[in-house]
Amino acid sequence: MASQPQAAGEWRGAAALVTEPPCPPAATGSRIVVRTSAGQVAGERAAGVCVFRGIPYARPPLGPLRFASPRPPEPWSGVREAVRFSPVSFQAAIPNRPVPPGSEDSLYANVFTPATTGSRPVLVYIHGGGWQAGAGSMPAYDGTRLAERGDLVVVTFNYRLGVLGFGLHEDLTDPETGHAANWGLQDQAALLRWVGDNAAAFGGNPDDITVCGTSAGGATAWQLSLLPGVRPLIRRLISISPSHTTAPGTALTPQDSRTAYAALAHRLGTTVAGLREVPAGALTDAWTQLFAPPPGDRIVSSGRWYRGPVVDGRTMPAPDHLLPTPDVPVLSVHTSTEGSFYTGPASPEPLPAPRDEAELVRAVREVLSLAEPDADDALARACAAAHRSAAREAGLPGDPRSLWTEIWGDAFFRHQIVRFADRHARAGRTPLYAMEFAHPALPPHFGTPHEATSPFLFGTHRLPQFAAAFGDGPAERRLSDVFVDTVAAFARTSAPHTAHLPEWPPYTPDRPSTLVLGGPGFAEVTRTPKLAQLDFWDAVGWSPRL
Repeated sequence: MASQPQAAGEWRGAAALVTEPPCPPAATGSRIVVRTSAGQVAGERAAGVCVFRGIPYARPPLGPLRFASPRPPEPWSGVREAVRFSPVSFQAAIPNRPVPPGSEDSLYANVFTPATTGSRPVLVYIHGGGWQAGAGSMPAYDGTRLAERGDLVVVTFNYRLGVLGFGLHEDLTDPETGHAANWGLQDQAALLRWVGDNAAAFGGNPDDITVCGTSAGGATAWQLSLLPGVRPLIRRLISISPSHTTAPGTALTPQDSRTAYAALAHRLGTTVAGLREVPAGALTDAWTQLFAPPPGDRIVSSGRWYRGPVVDGRTMPAPDHLLPTPDVPVLSVHTSTEGSFYTGPASPEPLPAPRDEAELVRAVREVLSLAEPDADDALARACAAAHRSAAREAGLPGDPRSLWTEIWGDAFFRHQIVRFADRHARAGRTPLYAMEFAHPALPPHFGTPHEATSPFLFGTHRLPQFAAAFGDGPAERRLSDVFVDTVAAFARTSAPHTAHLPEWPPYTPDRPSTLVLGGPGFAEVTRTPKLAQLDFWDAVGWSPRL
């Protein structure tokens, strides 16, 4: 049963119970200095929390350090100002997503903390963007509200992206570490080590780190929890809307990655090792051009949609579905219509929505071919028919756009998220809690798209660019507060239980229970919605096969 509505003023998070001042007593904008492992940094008090921006967690990966494992930051003397965000990581432009000027000198962290004293849980947030875009400094990820209300130390950061961050080639082997792949994933591991060394300086407990991420960040958070080198640092995992990397859809095979980097070097008139000396803009442009043709016309057959971490046996020992399930408590979150991110007006891959059955079959075949190159019209018709039948039985819309949206979301997100939860429930030794975020977007957006969670987790739905899509009334503020409280409770106790939620048991094979947050009932624990839609993907052995 859903919890009863309360007045907005009655909703209080964990931060309301904290008795010490949220920052050292000082006026807003006052300077706050702490000592990190590399030197002193000066942040500022803002909106009730202490904020430190642009702290180096690794040496700039420039020149000979391009395609190298991250190195510890160079120590400095005196006090380094930490009041401005660093540049975003160098990245290619993506349709409908304006990108500020980027830089290879981007390996910096941002810390939001209620106080620099104490020993709070730490939440490390990994931004998404398909392993090719984004930044920890984006407005959606402002950690102020999450830190203040949740009484958490919140860390956001940048990592290397695209051709500079995710790939594999032995000619790029780092002579010091032997690594030759997934430099962005290595950055994330380095950030976690930096947090372990420095959390106490910011009022955090280095033995109480929760790793959280959305989309590509949710997938790599899962991968980090399986890496022996950083697993001891991770106490809990929050994986939001991940698309686990699997060739050919969301990763290159090792051989295809070798082929791609060799082709890139040939196109630029150099060797693979010589790619370290090519200007970043030329390198990124050439990589974009290499993957610009339709998937069937490229020189490689994998990496058909996104190009995330590549299996190298070290930084990524194997695809997630072939590795043990994480041995830490898990909060697994997905949205009710993940696919509407790709079929709505701000899609990063804008395509006209199908209007009739013929257009639907063609659109579905194109979606399926991203992971199954041999997908044909027969498979597309079977997929559409299965989803139409499931929609009819559930009383959901069955128009072409709605079906296409559900197929997008199931193919690359919801099917694997639910099946990974099933596997964890069967084979895992820790609890997994499942959540479906269901707050609807405002027209002309529709459904609850992929990445709709971030503005509510961080309380940044209030910003004009997000309020236009998700709203900023009392209901939305209440929803954000409850989401923050839920995540904070999990980061503190390994159970997402708060006074404002109904009883929420861990997910089990015989009781696949999911908290639906933001739907008509506001907060309801129910059998995982739309399970019937997943039968098609199971029947065709959709990858990843669990």
